[in-house]
Amino acid sequence: MPSTRKKIKKPKTHPLLWVVESLMEEPSYLEKPMFGCLAIYLRGRLMIVLASGDEPWNGLLIPTEHQFHDAIVKEFQDVVQHSVLKKWLYLPEATEDFESRAQDIVEAVRMNDQRFGVEPKERVKRKSKKFFCKVIQRLAKNSNKHTPRHG
Repeated sequence: MPSTRKKIKKPKTHPLLWVVESLMEEPSYLEKPMFGCLAIYLRGRLMIVLASGDEPWNGLLIPTEHQFHDAIVKEFQDVVQHSVLKKWLYLPEATEDFESRAQDIVEAVRMNDQRFGVEPKERVKRKSKKFFCKVIQRLAKNSNKHTPRHG
C-alpha cells in the first residue's frame, strides 16, 4: 500500500552559495531568488548575484554603477562586462582561478567598497486584474445611468 504521507521538499541550496559564506554573518545579509539566480543583499544594497546556468549566466554577476566598471575590471582580474546585462560586470565560473577571484570580490563587498552594489528600485504594487475589471464594470454602470435615452 502506497504511503499517504507527503514528501517535504528541502529548499535547494545554490551551487555557488559557498562563495558568499563570509558575508552570511553580517546582520544585514539577505538572499532573494532573482530570475533563476540568487541575489545577495548587504546593507540594503544588491551586491552580488549568483548564477549557475549556461553562459553567460554561470558565475558572479556584479551589480555596480557604470562609472566604476573600468576601475573594477582593472583591479579584479578576469572580471568583464556582462554580455547581456551590460550595466553589470561578470566573473565567469569557468575562469581558471574562479575561487580566488570570487573571494577577492566578496572581500571587497564585505569591506563595504562603495564601487560594489546598487540600490534596489522601489517596487510599485500592481493592482490585480480583478480590481481593474470591477472598476471598469462600475464605470460602465455609472455611464449608463447618465446616458440620455432616446425613445
